[in-house]
Parts: sequence; structure tokens; C-alpha cells
Amino acid sequence: MKEYDLRLPPRVVFGWGRLRELAAHAAPLGRRAFLVHGSRRLEQAGYVAAVREQLTAAGIAVVEAACARGEPTVEQVDELAGRLRAQHATSGDFVLALGGGSAIDLAKAAAATAIQPTARSVRDYLEDVGSGAVLDRPPLPLVVLPTTGGTGSEATRNAVISGTSPEPFKKSLRHEALMPRLVLIDPQLAAGLPPQITAWSAMDCITQLIESYVCRFARPVPQALAALGLREALAHAEDAYATGARAAREAMAHAAFLSGVALANSGLGIAHGVAAALGARHHIPHGLACAVLLPWALRVNRNSCLPALAALARAALPDGHVDDATAADMLLQRVEQLAAALHIPARLGELGIQAHDLPGLAAASHGNSRNGNPRPFDDAELASLLAEHL
Repeated sequence: MKEYDLRLPPRVVFGWGRLRELAAHAAPLGRRAFLVHGSRRLEQAGYVAAVREQLTAAGIAVVEAACARGEPTVEQVDELAGRLRAQHATSGDFVLALGGGSAIDLAKAAAATAIQPTARSVRDYLEDVGSGAVLDRPPLPLVVLPTTGGTGSEATRNAVISGTSPEPFKKSLRHEALMPRLVLIDPQLAAGLPPQITAWSAMDCITQLIESYVCRFARPVPQALAALGLREALAHAEDAYATGARAAREAMAHAAFLSGVALANSGLGIAHGVAAALGARHHIPHGLACAVLLPWALRVNRNSCLPALAALARAALPDGHVDDATAADMLLQRVEQLAAALHIPARLGELGIQAHDLPGLAAASHGNSRNGNPRPFDDAELASLLAEHL
């Protein structure tokens, strides 16, 4: 049996309509909440106001800290951290993120850097591109309410931040204390999510579930959770996209959370590695990038992780109890069918990527996700394989 550690948020509250319980669960964390929220849809649907009113009624002061617009950048994190410092954020306060992965990661990074004794840019703390600075003080407590059913950021101990200098990048701020203290998952918050965002979020979730199961650092408990999540996601993603039905939203919210737990306790693979490069260099939304890359990644990794891929297929597909090669191919075909049903572009060329872009993408894809891939690549081989997906 492999040794492993298991990291989870200390409190997870899941269920339709459970937003009404937010104040009761959050009150022990502080008497002032710095609110970071996402899309205008959340404001228009009244969820931002509902959070504010519920906390205020419970005696928790709400400070409007930021509205996330797009994937968080170094500049956005530094601006929010400066705002928290100006408000003298300290023990007795917490940061509340209401939104998708962008809002959650923005909140995580600012909660971590704002509280440090020396004001530094978040860039100093980022993997691979930073100065090697370490977080000397634990972040402000985080309360997270995910709204898209995709990223799983509510269950991870890192925040992905973009920058442009000297080369475009997307890198992680990573620390054990970045794990949210309270996660409240109310699938009703995804009601009204546009179909396109639903599709991209679903494919991001599915990519995380598959890559965490077959990656080099896979562990048994995360694998069990990934198999459960993939079974739910494959069964309900199309309905979430087409109708937004309650059962489908519940299944995708649960699968997304399980994908976050799985990746936080194992790792990912080359689809996520290249997706980060696509986001940094070509501004392709992360979920869309994962969606386009997942079928390709399954094909190039198939022979290097065939037993694991087959085991996952047997766990996730109702008719997957066949020999390894057939089971793996069935899972690949199901992913391709789902991507087509969700109107995901089939090839990188449909995203505007050209042959001359591929060496730069390969070089920019280094990091933890690529390191976890079942099959190692050098940059030249990776660029050549990506050329087959143009």
C-alpha cells in the first residue's frame, strides 16, 4: 500500500439551498468579511445581496473588496492585497469568495499576501517565476462559495495567477494554509449559468478527474473520489449544459468538488500543463483549453497508463467491464462524444493556434501538471504531438 497524506477543507457544507446557512457556519471565523465575488450574473440573481444581507443580519460587517473579472493577474492580486492592508485586515476577519475559480483564486492569493509582515508582490511567492519568498504568516481565513461546478478550487491549497513579464505565465501560489476553512457548495448558485460556461466548467472538472486518477502521483483515496466524480460528471454534464436541471447542477457541483480534492492530493497531467500555457500566451479560457486538449491528452497517454485508464473506465462507465484496451478506448470515445455534444472545438487550430506557436507552448508548459503526466516529454516531442492536434 502506498503512503499518502490526505488534505481536505476542515468544513464542507453541501446541498441545494444551503446558502441560507452561511452566516451560522461563518460566524466563528470572524466579525468582518471581505467579499470577493465573480460575474454580474451573481449580482443580477441576487446572490451577492443575499450574502451581504445574511451576514449583516448576523452581526458580521461586510466589506466589498473586489469583483473578479477574468482569470486573476499579479496586478489584481496586489491591488486587492493593498486594499485589505488599508482596511487593517487581521485576525478576526475573513475573506469570502463567491464565484468561479477566478474569484476564488484571487481571494486566496490576496488573503495570503495581505497579511505578510512585509508588503511584497504576489509574484515573489509564485512557483518557478518568483523570488523564493515564503509566507511567514498564515493567510486570513477563507470562506468559499463556488458557483460554476468546474474548477474545484474550493478544495485546493493553491491559487493560479497570471503575469506578463518577462514572458507570459500562469503559475501557482501554493501553501498548506491556502486550503479554505469553510466551503459551502450550494448547487443552486449555478442556476442560470450560461451554457458555454457550463460546458467549459464541466470539461475542466472531467479533465481534473481523469488526470488525477492516471497521473504519476496518484493515490488510492483520491482515485476513489475521482472515479465517483467522473461517473457523476459523465452522466450529467450534457443535461447541465442543455437544461440546467437541478439534479444535473447538483451532480456537477459535487463532481467539481471531488475533482478539487483529487487534484490537491495527487496531481494532474499534460492537458493542464498545456492549458496553462494556452491561457498565458493566447488568453484561451482555462476550461475551454482543457476541453480541447483532453481527448488529445488521452490519446498520447493511453499506452503509458492503460491499466489505470481501464480501471477508471470500469468505475465510471456502466458498460466498461471489458478488457483493458477496450475499456480505455470506450472512455476516450465517451469523452470525445461529450465534447462534441457540448460544442467544444475539436482541434487547437480552431482556437487560432498555428504551427509556429507550438514550440513556445511546449516550453511554457513546464510545471507540476506536466511533471505528473504518465508519460514524460521533452519540448520538441511535445510540440510535435501538439502539431497532430492542430
